[in-house]
Amino acid sequence: MMVHSESQAPKDLFSGDITGLFYDGVNLPRPATLTLINGVLDTVVDAVDATEFDESAGAEWHGPLIVPGFIDVHNHGGAGGGFPTGTIEECIDAAMYHRARGSTTLWASLVSAPGDELVAQTSLLASLAQQGYIAGIHMEGPFISSARCGAQNPVNIIDGDPDMFAEVISAGEGYLKSITFAPETAHVDQLFELCAQHGVIASLGHTNADFDTMAAAISRGREIGATVAATHLFNAMPQIHHRAPGAAAALISAGARGEIGLEVIADGTHLDDGAVDMVINAAPHNSFGITDAMAAAGKADGDYVLGALDVTVADGVARLTNGGAIAGGTSTLAEQFSRRMTRGASIRQASAFVTGNVARVMGMGELTTVITGKPADLVVFANGGDSLPELTIAAGRALYPRATSK
Repeated sequence: MMVHSESQAPKDLFSGDITGLFYDGVNLPRPATLTLINGVLDTVVDAVDATEFDESAGAEWHGPLIVPGFIDVHNHGGAGGGFPTGTIEECIDAAMYHRARGSTTLWASLVSAPGDELVAQTSLLASLAQQGYIAGIHMEGPFISSARCGAQNPVNIIDGDPDMFAEVISAGEGYLKSITFAPETAHVDQLFELCAQHGVIASLGHTNADFDTMAAAISRGREIGATVAATHLFNAMPQIHHRAPGAAAALISAGARGEIGLEVIADGTHLDDGAVDMVINAAPHNSFGITDAMAAAGKADGDYVLGALDVTVADGVARLTNGGAIAGGTSTLAEQFSRRMTRGASIRQASAFVTGNVARVMGMGELTTVITGKPADLVVFANGGDSLPELTIAAGRALYPRATSK
């Protein structure tokens, strides 16, 4: 039997053995048995009669697969709950939905809103971070381009306001981890300076910038001392043209040089698989998956909200009810991990895309590997290529996800 646990209660610390093909984030995948005691990884014993595993067969692996927990740094909600406006209970439901599906580390994302609302919701999310439900907060807007607002409410978009940003940072009590702003907004240097001072990622996106403007902003942000990233590459920015490469080309070039991280929504809806392949080929160590999930993730088609905007979900795709713009995602990182492997990625490559790269780029290096003596963050699939984990262990606690009507 693959999993034996002394307690099947979802919130209990896991004690028992897990046997399967194990990738620890560093070494080659190999058949092994992991023993956990009270949620802590005690031993890893390689199979005695193990044959060498052909990595190219990742999605074809028939049997349990064990990989490091996934990291989602851009997520607006799920299971009917939305982080931008949800109650504590709704936000907990959203966080636990994604945790059970492999996202053992999660940053809750806001959307553009008036300053007082951002401060209040950031304070609420900081309390959830203190309780361990989320690991951080992402402030998406309101200092973005009204021409590329996507599913952000244009009424709430304003010029860069360092004072407002400082208030949100304070409300976050150390848990505000990233902000999305457009490089063409006002007071960019002051925004970068606040990011550098408080360890907040400066993620550039929702922008109408040309190549030179974006390239200059990346250089300036790094010169000031900020860690720079791209918010959902390609989405909410000009398309690449061979005579007008635009913001996306500048971001990809910087990612290929190892200067910035590149968020990619690899769900087959926001981006074609071929576009994702291109980004990974250009920046294999600096590109990583995000869900950009909203409240409808894990729920049936129907009507939802993102911030203050109405959203209609049809065939699993969320769009603004008025205007039709894509309004966040409905996927999980487990689904994106599976999609990468069925696309031909090895287990190591797929794991880097949802765990290793983002941990390193965003300053969470300790989460790239599974280490004995530490509380475990693990995702266990019944078979390679599955999109729903059989078991997730987050900070040593076990969760057994169930398929939804999605």
